[in-house]
Amino acid sequence: MIEDLAMFNIAGQEWIFVIVVLVVLLFGASKIPELARSIGKATGEFQRGKMEIQKEIDQAAKELDKTPERLRLEEAARAFGIDPAGKTDAELKEEIKKAA
Repeated sequence: MIEDLAMFNIAGQEWIFVIVVLVVLLFGASKIPELARSIGKATGEFQRGKMEIQKEIDQAAKELDKTPERLRLEEAARAFGIDPAGKTDAELKEEIKKAA
C-alpha cells in the first residue's frame, strides 16, 4: 500500500490539497460550510466532554487524598457544628479550638 502511494510521489503538505479536492468532489462546494460547522460543533462537544471527565477524575483524586488526620478533623468539626467543606486543616484546627 505504501509503495502504491510512493509511486504518486506525494509528500507532506500536498496531502492537504488532495484531501480538499476530495472533499469538494464528494460533498460539493455548497456543503463545505455546513460540514465545517458540524465538525466545529463536534470538536466543541468533544472538548466539553474531555473537560468534564478530567474534572471528575480530579474530584475523585481529591477524595482519595484525604488522610486519616483530615478525616478525624472533619469528624471533630462536625461534632462542634462546623462545616469542613472548603477549609484547610489549619483553618479547621483553629475553628475547633475556638469552639472547644
